[in-house]
This record gives sequence, C-alpha cells and structure tokens, in this order.
Amino acid sequence: MTDVSDQKLIEIFERTKTIAVVGFSMNPARPSHYVSAFLRDQGYRVIPVNPGHAGKEIWGETIRASLADIDAPVQMVDIFRRPEAVPEVVEAALEHLKGLETIWMQLGVMHEGAAEIARAAGVDVVMNRCPKIEIPRLRRQAGA
Repeated sequence: MTDVSDQKLIEIFERTKTIAVVGFSMNPARPSHYVSAFLRDQGYRVIPVNPGHAGKEIWGETIRASLADIDAPVQMVDIFRRPEAVPEVVEAALEHLKGLETIWMQLGVMHEGAAEIARAAGVDVVMNRCPKIEIPRLRRQAGA
C-alpha cells in the first residue's frame, strides 16, 4: 500500500520537527543531499546518517554512522537506501528512536514487510514518495 492521503501527508509535515536521513550523500548532485537541503530550508532539523561520512559536519550537524548514534528526538526517518536494506533501517529506527512517528521511503523504495512492522508499532509509513515533491504540491493545492 503506497497510497497516503494528502491530509495525512500534511499532518506528517506539520508534526515533524527532526528528520534523520539514512543514506545521506555529501555529493550535492545526489538526491539524498539536495532533498536534505530542501528539508533543512523548510525549517526541519536534518540529521544525516551515513557510516562512510560519520563524524564529518554539514549544515551544523554531525553526520552519524547509524540511527543508534542519534541522541535527539526524531519524528521521521527518510530512507535513501535500496529496498532490501529497508528492514534493517526500520528495525534500528524502532529500537533507537523512541519518539519516531514516520518512516518515509523515497521514490523507488518500497518494502511492504518492513512497512507492516512499522505500522504494527504505531508508526506511519510513506513509500515511493519524495517530500521535496510533496511539500510544494500540497502548498499549490492549498493555494499557499
């Protein structure tokens, strides 16, 4: 199930303050980088997660090696990984991020089994969508 109502998306965007981006890239040409920059420009705190860049800093945030290394409340995990990596990410998110409200899988990323586990834990799931597309689209619909 990849259908999420516009009202639910609006609710997710309004309640979210901090987003952990799993699979963040330092390369500005990569979607995980420019989507993260967009989210930051929208006022969200973005915590980048990538073991290959752990310890480096970007936008005043230290890149974390894993979700377990985040010591701040995170409402959303945005996943830029292949579908086969999603179950591990969801398990780590549910274990380490106690205030988690949303698992977001980027365009082309879907894993129904992992989504079911997240939903069973009371976490909303969005699959095969991009907040950099959805936020402007919802604003246009609202006439904002």
